[in-house]
Amino acid sequence: MPDLLLELRSEEIPARMQRKAAGDLRKMLTDGLVEAGLTYEAAREYWTPRRLALDVRGLTARSKDIREEIKGPSTTAPDQAVQGFLRKAGLSSIAEAHVHSDPKKGDFYVAHISKPGRAAEEIIAELVPGIIKNFPWPKSMRWGAASAKPGSLRWVRPLQSIVCTFGPETEEPVVVDFEIDGIRSGNVTYGHRFHAPAPITVRRFDDYVAKLEAAKVVLDADRRKEIILADARNVAFANGLDLVEDEGLLEEVSGLVEWPVVLMGEFEQDFLTIPAEVIRLTIRANQKCFVTSRPTSPLEGEMSARPTEGGAVPPFSQREALPSALPGISPSRGEIGQSPLSDRFILVANIEAKDGGKEIAYGNGKVVRARLSDALYFWKTDQGDLPDLGTLQESAAKFELDLKKPLDQRMARLDHLNVTFHAKLGTQGARVERIKRLAKELAPTVAKSISPLEGEMAGRPEGVASAGATHSGLSKREEVGTPRETTPSVASGDISPSRGEITALVARAAVLAKADLQTEVVGEFPELQGAMGCKYALLQGEHPSVAAAAEEHYKPQGPSDRVPTDPVSVAVALADKLDTLTGFWAIDEKPTGSKDPFALRRAALGVVRILIENRIRLGLTSVFANAFASFAGDAAQISDLLGFFHDRLKVYLRESGARYDLIDAVITPQSDDLLQIVRRVEALGKFLDTEDGKNLLAGTKRAANILAAEEKKKTRVAEIVEPALFREDAEKKLSAAVNQAEKEAGQAIQNEDFSAAMLTLSVLREPVDSFFEGVLVNDEDQAVRANRLALLARIRAATDQVADFSKIVG
Repeated sequence: MPDLLLELRSEEIPARMQRKAAGDLRKMLTDGLVEAGLTYEAAREYWTPRRLALDVRGLTARSKDIREEIKGPSTTAPDQAVQGFLRKAGLSSIAEAHVHSDPKKGDFYVAHISKPGRAAEEIIAELVPGIIKNFPWPKSMRWGAASAKPGSLRWVRPLQSIVCTFGPETEEPVVVDFEIDGIRSGNVTYGHRFHAPAPITVRRFDDYVAKLEAAKVVLDADRRKEIILADARNVAFANGLDLVEDEGLLEEVSGLVEWPVVLMGEFEQDFLTIPAEVIRLTIRANQKCFVTSRPTSPLEGEMSARPTEGGAVPPFSQREALPSALPGISPSRGEIGQSPLSDRFILVANIEAKDGGKEIAYGNGKVVRARLSDALYFWKTDQGDLPDLGTLQESAAKFELDLKKPLDQRMARLDHLNVTFHAKLGTQGARVERIKRLAKELAPTVAKSISPLEGEMAGRPEGVASAGATHSGLSKREEVGTPRETTPSVASGDISPSRGEITALVARAAVLAKADLQTEVVGEFPELQGAMGCKYALLQGEHPSVAAAAEEHYKPQGPSDRVPTDPVSVAVALADKLDTLTGFWAIDEKPTGSKDPFALRRAALGVVRILIENRIRLGLTSVFANAFASFAGDAAQISDLLGFFHDRLKVYLRESGARYDLIDAVITPQSDDLLQIVRRVEALGKFLDTEDGKNLLAGTKRAANILAAEEKKKTRVAEIVEPALFREDAEKKLSAAVNQAEKEAGQAIQNEDFSAAMLTLSVLREPVDSFFEGVLVNDEDQAVRANRLALLARIRAATDQVADFSKIVG
């Protein structure tokens, strides 16, 4: 069957648009072909900086003939209806229509439409110009003399040529001829702009790819990525270094070159005093280059004289608590999670230079040095005093800041300048005050959950159990979703602050958490907010947990991001997210079905993950009430926000494998302890996996259905169960079993032992089965019937203590 080759060649397309544009081209063309009555076997899109290409295999040569009937109005219908029918059917007069008869409806008009099939070349020649004119570029332009005319062609960059060939492998393909704004389709393309500027005549896709390759153009973007990555690794390895891989940058660079040539540049080692993140972002953002790292570090405990990221050297005890030691001299192998950066970087050129790329590497090095000089200036400026310290006294007093410390100065300025957080929610300074107050309220609860007394650490007033220990009585089997993160935090690894320390540290961390928004580095690279706050906090001697909170309070920023485990970070992270949620709820800026501009779903899911994965018991209703107090919120808003959290929890649990019906059975509108909900779901799931659980579910649902039916008919149900009205032994046994189960299950739930509560309910299985086998609920005696219905209501009430069994499927 014939194949179609289409190429749209233009000036350089922005790298960020290429992949989507190629996908749009494939979809628009294949959808149009199918709509026109053609079929195809496969289609694949390709792209380079200067072209979009499409290879369609097995395209039918002609569309099928079409015959259809269009039913019209009655032959007695008014002229207006007849004229409408003629327009719809495309007939010039009613004489062209046929008359059909129906025994019930009488005579009516029918148009017999016959459409002969069309050649694929004709369809393509009609379809492609329309696609080009209506292509959905995010931004497009007009060019040349034709741009002055209304409706002139728009493209992302000036369109230069179109290749469109069609035909089977066994025959010479033909050019599908069409023209758009003076550009006529053909079979001629061009290779690399510098290496192969001569025209190239192509026939079909395989021939096209081979000739482009010979003309220094690698058509397949994924293959360009493979070439760049392999060559970059090899160049780094040849120089005794490791490539710091970056998938996003690799995708972008592959869209900047048609013939990738990997080179290595360098800069002065003095710039390595800048934090690694800043170096990497500077080189990435300004020059689209990769950084490299040194593959080895000194032996355990040895220190290198070569300076790396940072400036001042923290106390050794502090560095022991920092697995990702940020400032100071090159750490030992045991202290670091990644190798320090080197003074070499990898760049990708689009040309094979005669000098082997020396001038290209040198030129890129000059630009990198200039940008790193700026970054070094920002880094040093952020560690110095602000020029307007005299105006910051009032803000410093408000937040108990020490204006001798650089980060404290930045926080004071953030408040003094009245930087707006949101027009309806006030300034960043006001928000920091709210976060501080809420974080201090949360600190005791967080401390109780994350910093238990058992497992005391030497030299500390109170210790913590290791990250692998079981907390709050939650067994490994009872953990839902992602297990608790055991990766040490930036601050403290497995050593968290004691309970006595946490409240003071939380208050300090909340005050400094947003201070880096006023630093020069974050102003240049906003994506480093938090990370730079952590570094600056360490440099001015803050407690490691306070420094960690500056970075970790933004986490988790997505479903795959890790959850903070340091109690100070946890308290500040919860306060930050809860303040955001209550604030936007108070001004009625809630997420809609398709829009969530303030990422409130992500914030709520972050709270859910922090509470569950750190096993923290927290009553959200009271926390919401305290948070809403700053915004004059009401009970309806609290209830609505709690419902929003229930929805996020359901999403989290379903993604963790929990059954949706069990979640619905456990959650009530008043449920505000998310960890307790998780435990109930786990206990219910385990119970229903047993034979007793399955049988009790069937019996309980039967009782609930009978009750619901009788209540609908307004049948009287006794308020209490009267033993004197029992006529059958099964009634007596069931009543006794319900009394026992209700009491014991209630006690187990009070003790928060939900597994025990389920086990207690299991004793109801046999009495319930016996009751339904030997007792007729709808007795003729109305008093007996009402009493038996009351007994069924007792069964429902006993099981409802744990879950609403009527919502469980099965």
